[in-house]
Amino acid sequence: MALSRRLFLNALGSSALVAALAGCKTTQTGWFNPATSMDAAELSVETATAIAEDMVAPLCEHLDVGTTTIALRRDASEFGLALDKSLRDTGYAVIEADQDVVDGTVTPLAYTVQSDAAQILVRITTPTIELSRSYQATMTGAASLSPISILTRSI
Repeated sequence: MALSRRLFLNALGSSALVAALAGCKTTQTGWFNPATSMDAAELSVETATAIAEDMVAPLCEHLDVGTTTIALRRDASEFGLALDKSLRDTGYAVIEADQDVVDGTVTPLAYTVQSDAAQILVRITTPTIELSRSYQATMTGAASLSPISILTRSI
């Protein structure tokens, strides 16, 4: 009887672990899915512009400006529009994520913007780099609440 109970509890524990890990299903490229861009924060134009400009500046240190084409699948949010504009103003060529490229290398880029009552968390991700930072909306745009977090990956 004790052995059956132990086997049952082990099977139950294994099932719970498998169920928990099932939610961690990987995307087509493992950890990065270029179709995941979303702005759940509904930022104002001023806030979105300030954050996009602040996030693109350190991106330039890791992706060559003038030679890198960014594939961006953006939503119709203020941040999506501001990020697209900031990337172009900095010197990146920007195309829609599903657009065919005739010549050159394309770097897919995705973003997420989330907020609660106190802060806005922004993450910009490519296959080789991930930038994240938290902000607070201000009357004239946004102020950073944290240093920028930079995670680099080799592919």
